[in-house]
Amino acid sequence: MQQDAGSRVSSCVKPNDPGDVAAVCLPGATRPLRETGDSAEVAVSALYQASAVSLIRLAWIMLGDRPSAEDVVQEAFCDLYRRWDRLAEADSALYYVRSSVLNGCRSLLRRRAVRRRSVEYELPEISPEAVVLNGEERVELIRALGRLPDRQREALVLRFYLDLSDEEIARVMGIRQSTVRSNAHRGLVALGRVLKETS
Repeated sequence: MQQDAGSRVSSCVKPNDPGDVAAVCLPGATRPLRETGDSAEVAVSALYQASAVSLIRLAWIMLGDRPSAEDVVQEAFCDLYRRWDRLAEADSALYYVRSSVLNGCRSLLRRRAVRRRSVEYELPEISPEAVVLNGEERVELIRALGRLPDRQREALVLRFYLDLSDEEIARVMGIRQSTVRSNAHRGLVALGRVLKETS
């Protein structure tokens, strides 16, 4: 059932058919969903087409590997498709899927932490080829981000990668704006300290 929903969502993305994309509310629209008359399939597909790449990059920064990032984002869109009729407005969809991606990353990171505690093994180092392809500074920055507490890492990634405002970050993370600012500030201080230690 879940697999079927995922294949339906991804199979109806039609990048060569601008008519479908133009017919639905894209991120930022405030038109109520009930008035659009668009099917969930077309609307979710348009949102996927407009935002999936940036969400995969966001998840990749949080998780450190692309296959897991793609899985988290696909699951978020499948969940959005299943719950589409419960959303009141189109602009809620983007916040919903961003929150789902963050929650999926948190869950995966928790499962990884449990596995690390129960099974003793060393994660493989990033290959020299990957360092060359991604740039050494980027790899160091992502490693340093991985050492921050979850909330600090999320606040920094949402602010500096997705360029969201404090209000938007608070909505995605489900916390107050003052908590966003405090986590972002502490995260920047900690990130600077970690980068100095590794240089």
